[in-house]
Amino acid sequence: MRAGLLAVAILAAGVGAQERPQAPLAQGLLLLPATPYNYARPELPFFYIQPAVANLDNTPSFNLVTDEGATLGRVLFYDTALSRNRTLACASCHRAETGFADPAPLSQGFLGAATRRHSMGISNARYYRSGRFFWDERAQSLEAQVLMPIQDGVEMGMTLDAVVERVSAAPYYPPLFQAAFGDPRVDVDRLSRALAQFVRSIVSYRSRYDVGRALVASNNQAFPNFSDEENLGKQIYFDGGRTGCNTCHGGDAFVAPGPRNNGLDLATTDPGVGGVTGQARDQGRFKVPSLRNVGLRAPYMHDGRFATLEQVIEHYDSGVQNHPNLDNPLRRNGGVRRLDLTDAEKRALLAFLHTLSDHELAGDPKFSDPFRFR
Repeated sequence: MRAGLLAVAILAAGVGAQERPQAPLAQGLLLLPATPYNYARPELPFFYIQPAVANLDNTPSFNLVTDEGATLGRVLFYDTALSRNRTLACASCHRAETGFADPAPLSQGFLGAATRRHSMGISNARYYRSGRFFWDERAQSLEAQVLMPIQDGVEMGMTLDAVVERVSAAPYYPPLFQAAFGDPRVDVDRLSRALAQFVRSIVSYRSRYDVGRALVASNNQAFPNFSDEENLGKQIYFDGGRTGCNTCHGGDAFVAPGPRNNGLDLATTDPGVGGVTGQARDQGRFKVPSLRNVGLRAPYMHDGRFATLEQVIEHYDSGVQNHPNLDNPLRRNGGVRRLDLTDAEKRALLAFLHTLSDHELAGDPKFSDPFRFR
């Protein structure tokens, strides 16, 4: 049997956030620190708390992140008991080491079938101001989104009633629900809120870009910790007249306010948002993911068609297709905008994009699998 069901919550005796296992009480152990990790009050750099980024925060007043709530969410996120045959967890398709995305173009569901779209990275989910999630933005909030893969017939194959029953029966959850909500009762609302709290706590702010940004007044200045090539790439990225990259992935959060059509195909092959709204103008439009950790989370686009960032750059440089709903920043003089970057400029842009990788986030124990002996 998998230890996901057998593990027992160990609030290990210790100092601070040290994780130390006690003697096994079952065939597996759930390792948690005696004092919960700091999820609610991360030490964000100054530009994260300025309005340009802070105003993007989609956290609702009824579900503020708490250390105890996010701890419960972390356990749920990694628990394979949330899938029908106990083989998959949320983390199976959102891996910390690959930017909380899936390294496969399409993920495998609990019976091995392929999902319809690529699993996008979820770090910085709290900074999508619209609060809508999935490539087609069908989930109107993160609280709604976290429950949908669990119920999906391909992905995890459960009903919410079955999840509540299974979680209620697991011996390691009562103290976690007690700490998060004041009593051990398990219900759908609490599952949703805890998972959403954990996902919102996954904030990327320790990349080389963040180090450089903290040293200057604005991202228009050269970063002293960057190479000449990286600073050239940054200049190209933020040059609205030349490339317009920051139009769709703007500011220090590197996000866009709404879905876009980025010219992947001349005709619609996947309706995207249009499949949800039924509107012709939304055909082929998709959620714009943040570029933070983009270097860690290949492949790219909603269908994982591009294996490398080099291919992504080539697409925007010379491969954009004139779809009827093509986003305006990708148009020029009635046609398609071509960037005509030199090879050196492409290398510089690539180098800059890699400065957005937060390797500390990828290896942070508070976002890791607590089921250590599975």
